[in-house]
Amino acid sequence: MPLRDHGRKQAGALEVYDAAGGGQWSRPPAFPSGGAGLVSTDDDYLAFGQMMLSKGKHASERVLSRPSVETMTTDQLTPDQKAVSGLVAGYFDSHGWGFGLSIITRPDSVAGPVGKVGWDGGLGTSWYSDPREDMVTILMTQRAWTSPSPPNVCLDFWTSAYQAIDD
Repeated sequence: MPLRDHGRKQAGALEVYDAAGGGQWSRPPAFPSGGAGLVSTDDDYLAFGQMMLSKGKHASERVLSRPSVETMTTDQLTPDQKAVSGLVAGYFDSHGWGFGLSIITRPDSVAGPVGKVGWDGGLGTSWYSDPREDMVTILMTQRAWTSPSPPNVCLDFWTSAYQAIDD
């Protein structure tokens, strides 16, 4: 269950955001959202990331068409749209947006190669698939973000994943 630092308590003190048993994710939502509040397992998240690397196939099953995955993983925003976005200042200098996915369009770190796709979730999960490295990385924490920018643990995780490549 995600924890949230509300800044109202002693520094570093956390409180439960969504208690087990009666919380928001303990039952199906009245109005499901395809882009937020999804719940799954780490195994399913990994299968999804691998399916994206396989251009829509999971094992021998076709889940999405290859053109669908290519469209999802292609930047769909125009320069004008990026210029007026209020997401995070400077985000679209090195990122684009496909259909539900963030896309690295310009390298911004060792952990940010062009073509890497995924998303950082504000409730403590992050996933990326990197076709160039044939790598899926998933980070699941139990701490909600306190700003729109990824916390240091995310940046440290992605950097460590790329530093571990030995070929």
